[in-house]
Amino acid sequence: MRRHLALAAAAALTAAAPAQADFELGIIHINDLHSRMEPISKYDGPCKAEDDAAGKCFGGIARVAAKIAELRARHAAEGRPALVLDAGDQFQGSLFYTTYKGAAAAEFMNLIGFDAMAVGNHEFDDGPEGLAGFLDKVRFPVISGNLDVSANNRLAGRVAPYVILDAGGRKVGVVSALATDTAETSSPGPTVKFADEAESLRAAVAELEGQGVNVIIALTHVGLPADIRLAQGVPGIDAVVGGHSHTWLSASDRKAAGPYPVWVSGPGDALVPVVQAYAYSKFVGDLTLRFDDEGALLDAWGDTVLLDASVTPDAAVAARVKELAGPIEEVKRKVVSEAAAPIDGSRESCRSGECEMGNLVADAMLERTRGQGVTIAIQNGGGLRASIDQGEITMGEVLTVLPFQNTLATFRLKGADVIAALENGVSQVEELAGRFPQVAGLRFVWLPDKPAGSRIEEVLVRKGDGWAPIDAEAEYMVVSNNYMRAGGDGYKVFAEKAMDAYDYGPGLEVAVADYLAARAPYKPYLDGRISRR
Repeated sequence: MRRHLALAAAAALTAAAPAQADFELGIIHINDLHSRMEPISKYDGPCKAEDDAAGKCFGGIARVAAKIAELRARHAAEGRPALVLDAGDQFQGSLFYTTYKGAAAAEFMNLIGFDAMAVGNHEFDDGPEGLAGFLDKVRFPVISGNLDVSANNRLAGRVAPYVILDAGGRKVGVVSALATDTAETSSPGPTVKFADEAESLRAAVAELEGQGVNVIIALTHVGLPADIRLAQGVPGIDAVVGGHSHTWLSASDRKAAGPYPVWVSGPGDALVPVVQAYAYSKFVGDLTLRFDDEGALLDAWGDTVLLDASVTPDAAVAARVKELAGPIEEVKRKVVSEAAAPIDGSRESCRSGECEMGNLVADAMLERTRGQGVTIAIQNGGGLRASIDQGEITMGEVLTVLPFQNTLATFRLKGADVIAALENGVSQVEELAGRFPQVAGLRFVWLPDKPAGSRIEEVLVRKGDGWAPIDAEAEYMVVSNNYMRAGGDGYKVFAEKAMDAYDYGPGLEVAVADYLAARAPYKPYLDGRISRR
């Protein structure tokens, strides 16, 4: 088995001139672009034209293309090959996906020249057929080692567990894994099966090593905590390039969630660099790996590169984005309301506690269905995909917050099952899982230090002008979205225990837009409906 040098030795080697046999490899990477083809605001939502002109916006696929071309040229000038990798979740997140599904992503990725992509959970948002349509169009391998798609007639034989890429005459193996809870967070359907991530990666690495490949990169969509566990437990992986948790790592900015790369102690004396580049086209990751002639990793360095106004967009890509935006521009530009202050819909806020966007959306759901006798609203925090800045609110901004085309779903549920749903909602808060419940019509207190399944301490429901403890045996009318009602994000209790369910209400984005229109200017707020002890 190959041995990796200890970090101290690697640091010493960095300062020394490399031996003739040393091999350097550039890894240019993105993850979780989520259909942000146009520039984004500082809140990760749509960038207003005047703000973009003023240099206040970030990203967009034209800047991604320009920066990748620049980094690729720099690596070539420095004498090293470079691979361009995507760690998944091109799908879902803007009107570009709503309108074009995976076709726009495939077109731009082909133009940029990606070498490989991992399957992300949102690549299944339109079922296996949506992913299959994307595979029909791309000119690079899309891989995942722990998926069994053999029972699906559109995907069978089309998603390999790994790929061997040529990098300056050197064989580089790229293995991949997708989070096994994708069946809950997306819509892969019954014909797609998931195996354990670590076991699948071990098998793929063993196959590659059996073919004489001794440089192996894991391109994963499992989230940073899981990436660290995989780096710790799977021998033979030289680096992990990840996605899914939208983690910003940086070698130059202390505000980031961690360093770039994160060094992980792997099997034996291995030290494995783990990287990720946030999300939404805001950054491109730029990693350099140095190996000895036998494929032992000697060192790794790099950083995430912010795509701010200093990055000139690729003109041809920008022109094509503008062309594709034409048919949807009228819908996007429609002003539906006004925000008196920024409305926080950030991932960190809405997946760990009460957030302003969660209150807005849950309140809108409850208001829309109150006439049907609904008294409780529950919305998954992971369904809220952006914040909204102060000022005019366009339909494009609402659709960026709520891109999934979910419908309102109403049903009756016993109080005990409402409590069970809330237990599910707070069961994975440590991982910032999307199941965290944003609510209206009830208040709850939860205990983060308790084991999952026993964290809900108190649930109160509206009674007249006040609040009363929820009655475990009473039945309540509840509104959620059709994805959750079908069991998504672990809400199996909705699928199994809901009575008189109706999943075909108005679009969630329509309910929210109408609610905002009736309350312009909308004032975001928190009121303590969710608290922890």
